[in-house]
Amino acid sequence: MSSAHVNDPEVVHRLLTTPARWAVVGLTNNPRRVAPAIAKYLRDELGMQIIPVSPRAETVLGEPGYERLAQIPGPIDVVNCFVNSHKVGDIVDQAIDVGAKAVWMQLGVIDQSAAQRAKAAGLEVVMDTCPKIEYPLL
Repeated sequence: MSSAHVNDPEVVHRLLTTPARWAVVGLTNNPRRVAPAIAKYLRDELGMQIIPVSPRAETVLGEPGYERLAQIPGPIDVVNCFVNSHKVGDIVDQAIDVGAKAVWMQLGVIDQSAAQRAKAAGLEVVMDTCPKIEYPLL
Protein backbone atom coordinates (compact mmCIF):
# COMPACT_ATOMS: atom_id res chain seq x y z
CA MET A 1 0.00 0.00 0.00
CA SER A 2 1.46 3.37 -1.05
CA SER A 3 1.56 6.26 1.39
CA ALA A 4 1.89 8.83 -1.39
CA HIS A 5 -0.68 11.60 -1.16
CA VAL A 6 -3.16 11.95 -4.02
CA ASN A 7 -5.26 15.11 -4.28
CA ASP A 8 -8.99 14.48 -3.98
CA PRO A 9 -10.87 16.44 -6.69
CA GLU A 10 -13.84 16.91 -4.32
CA VAL A 11 -11.58 18.51 -1.70
CA VAL A 12 -10.00 20.79 -4.31
CA HIS A 13 -13.47 21.80 -5.53
CA ARG A 14 -14.80 22.47 -2.02
CA LEU A 15 -11.76 24.51 -0.97
CA LEU A 16 -11.91 26.69 -4.08
CA THR A 17 -15.67 27.26 -4.12
CA THR A 18 -16.54 27.71 -0.44
CA PRO A 19 -15.78 31.16 1.00
CA ALA A 20 -13.04 30.79 3.59
CA ARG A 21 -10.18 32.40 5.51
CA TRP A 22 -6.86 31.48 3.85
CA ALA A 23 -3.65 32.05 5.80
CA VAL A 24 -1.05 32.49 3.05
CA VAL A 25 2.33 31.48 4.48
CA GLY A 26 5.22 33.06 2.62
CA LEU A 27 3.14 36.00 1.37
CA THR A 28 5.28 39.13 1.01
CA ASN A 29 5.32 42.29 -1.07
CA ASN A 30 8.17 40.97 -3.21
CA PRO A 31 6.90 41.35 -6.81
CA ARG A 32 9.30 38.63 -8.01
CA ARG A 33 7.45 36.04 -5.94
CA VAL A 34 4.28 34.32 -7.16
CA ALA A 35 2.53 34.40 -3.76
CA PRO A 36 1.14 37.96 -4.07
CA ALA A 37 -0.50 37.21 -7.43
CA ILE A 38 -2.07 34.00 -6.15
CA ALA A 39 -3.27 35.67 -2.94
CA LYS A 40 -4.82 38.47 -5.01
CA TYR A 41 -6.51 35.85 -7.21
CA LEU A 42 -7.88 34.02 -4.17
CA ARG A 43 -9.27 37.26 -2.76
CA ASP A 44 -10.44 39.12 -5.85
CA GLU A 45 -11.55 36.27 -8.11
CA LEU A 46 -12.60 33.54 -5.65
CA GLY A 47 -13.84 35.72 -2.78
CA MET A 48 -11.55 34.32 -0.09
CA GLN A 49 -10.28 36.30 2.87
CA ILE A 50 -6.48 36.27 2.86
CA ILE A 51 -4.17 36.60 5.85
CA PRO A 52 -0.46 37.18 5.13
CA VAL A 53 1.98 35.11 7.20
CA SER A 54 5.74 35.70 6.97
CA PRO A 55 8.69 36.35 9.29
CA ARG A 56 8.36 40.12 8.71
CA ALA A 57 4.60 40.11 9.41
CA GLU A 58 4.21 42.76 6.73
CA THR A 59 0.95 44.16 5.43
CA VAL A 60 0.32 42.72 1.96
CA LEU A 61 -2.50 43.66 -0.42
CA GLY A 62 -3.85 45.87 2.37
CA GLU A 63 -4.15 42.92 4.78
CA PRO A 64 -2.23 42.96 8.09
CA GLY A 65 0.38 40.23 8.37
CA TYR A 66 1.43 37.86 11.13
CA GLU A 67 4.67 36.03 11.89
CA ARG A 68 3.07 32.71 12.83
CA LEU A 69 -0.28 31.02 12.42
CA ALA A 70 -0.85 31.04 16.21
CA GLN A 71 -0.93 34.86 16.16
CA ILE A 72 -3.93 35.02 13.81
CA PRO A 73 -7.15 35.83 15.67
CA GLY A 74 -10.12 33.62 14.86
CA PRO A 75 -10.39 30.40 12.90
CA ILE A 76 -8.26 29.52 9.88
CA ASP A 77 -9.91 27.47 7.18
CA VAL A 78 -6.99 26.88 4.79
CA VAL A 79 -3.25 27.26 5.28
CA ASN A 80 -1.73 27.94 1.85
CA CYS A 81 2.00 27.15 1.90
CA PHE A 82 4.43 29.13 -0.29
CA VAL A 83 7.55 27.75 1.40
CA ASN A 84 10.26 25.29 0.39
CA SER A 85 9.39 21.63 0.79
CA HIS A 86 11.99 21.20 3.55
CA LYS A 87 10.27 23.95 5.59
CA VAL A 88 6.63 22.99 5.04
CA GLY A 89 6.54 20.31 7.75
CA ASP A 90 6.79 23.00 10.44
CA ILE A 91 3.98 24.98 8.82
CA VAL A 92 1.79 21.87 8.64
CA ASP A 93 2.46 21.21 12.33
CA GLN A 94 1.46 24.80 13.11
CA ALA A 95 -1.73 24.33 11.06
CA ILE A 96 -2.57 21.23 13.07
CA ASP A 97 -1.86 23.04 16.35
CA VAL A 98 -4.16 25.99 15.53
CA GLY A 99 -7.00 23.77 14.35
CA ALA A 100 -6.95 24.74 10.68
CA LYS A 101 -9.34 22.76 8.51
CA ALA A 102 -7.06 22.28 5.48
CA VAL A 103 -3.52 22.65 4.20
CA TRP A 104 -2.75 23.56 0.59
CA MET A 105 0.88 23.04 -0.44
CA GLN A 106 1.65 25.05 -3.56
CA LEU A 107 3.09 23.78 -6.81
CA GLY A 108 6.46 22.17 -6.12
CA VAL A 109 5.89 21.99 -2.35
CA ILE A 110 5.91 18.29 -1.48
CA ASP A 111 6.21 16.60 1.90
CA GLN A 112 4.52 13.20 2.10
CA SER A 113 5.15 12.88 5.84
CA ALA A 114 3.61 16.29 6.58
CA ALA A 115 0.60 15.44 4.40
CA GLN A 116 0.09 12.21 6.33
CA ARG A 117 0.34 14.04 9.69
CA ALA A 118 -2.22 16.58 8.54
CA LYS A 119 -4.63 13.90 7.32
CA ALA A 120 -4.18 11.92 10.54
CA ALA A 121 -5.10 15.09 12.47
CA GLY A 122 -8.29 15.49 10.40
CA LEU A 123 -7.18 18.22 8.00
CA GLU A 124 -7.90 18.10 4.31
CA VAL A 125 -4.74 18.20 2.21
CA VAL A 126 -3.93 19.42 -1.29
CA MET A 127 -0.31 19.17 -2.39
CA ASP A 128 1.87 20.20 -5.33
CA THR A 129 -0.64 22.35 -7.20
CA CYS A 130 -1.94 25.90 -7.35
CA PRO A 131 -5.47 27.31 -6.96
CA LYS A 132 -5.02 29.29 -10.18
CA ILE A 133 -4.26 26.05 -12.04
CA GLU A 134 -7.03 24.05 -10.42
CA TYR A 135 -9.94 26.51 -10.45
CA PRO A 136 -10.37 26.65 -14.26
CA LEU A 137 -10.55 22.84 -14.26
CA LEU A 138 -13.56 22.74 -11.92
